[in-house]
Order: sequence, then structure tokens, then C-alpha cells
Amino acid sequence: MATKEERIYVIPLRLAYEKPRKKRARKAIKIIKSFVKKHMKVEEVKLSPALNDEIWKRGIEKPPRKVEVKVVKEENIAFAMLKQEKKEEAFKKVVKEEAKEEEKEKEEKKEVKKEEKKEKVVEEKEENKKKEEKEEKKEEEGKEKK
Repeated sequence: MATKEERIYVIPLRLAYEKPRKKRARKAIKIIKSFVKKHMKVEEVKLSPALNDEIWKRGIEKPPRKVEVKVVKEENIAFAMLKQEKKEEAFKKVVKEEAKEEEKEKEEKKEVKKEEKKEKVVEEKEENKKKEEKEEKKEEEGKEKK
């Protein structure tokens, strides 16, 4: 059973300002991910596109000093989003992309199976031809002997 746990955090991003200007927004993203991993005790963290946009809104040099984040934990994955966002809306694109990837994988598997079936059919036809040729040779040899 999937257990859902939801919490709201105010994550301080002041450590991002210790980095050079051109690395601050990236560092802010890393700070958010590590904070969520630590507090929610998960292995994987996914950030919503709106949260990402909020960090990058003022550019790479000036991320916000703190961010209010809602975190939803499902199994061993934490979904971080802005406080006012809903999970379904925030990760609609992510869910669609994952579904598309799964569909592609299924289609590839089907294609592989079709190719394998075709190869088997071709091999069976070749074997049947060889058997027929052997039988014809045997019949011809049998007729010649008579």
C-alpha cells in the first residue's frame, strides 16, 4: 500500500549566496533536494516545474532567500512543489512523460516479439523446404532404384 505523507517546509536558501553568482540558482535547487531528502527520508526527490520556475524567476544570480514548499511523500519518492500547488496539477507533465515512456517501451517490446515471430516463421519455412527437398530426393532415388 502506498502511504501518503504531506508536509510544509520553509527552506532557507541563504547558502546558495555563498556560491559564485553564476552558480546560485543551481545550488538552490540542490539545497532544496538535499533538504527534502534529509527531512522526508527518501531516496528520490522530484521538483515541480512551478517550483523550478520560482527559483529561476530572477535569473541564475538571484534565487530567493527562502522558499515555502509542500512536500508529498509516496513510497520512496518525494514530490516538492510550491505551497499553493496541488500535486496532480504540478506533476501533470511529469506523469504524462512517464506514461509516454512506458508506452514506448511496451511498443518496442511488441516490435521485438513480432520480429522474433517473423524470424521463427522464416526458419520454419526454410526447415520445411529442406525436408521437402530431402523427401523429393529420397523419392527420386527410390524411383531410380525401381
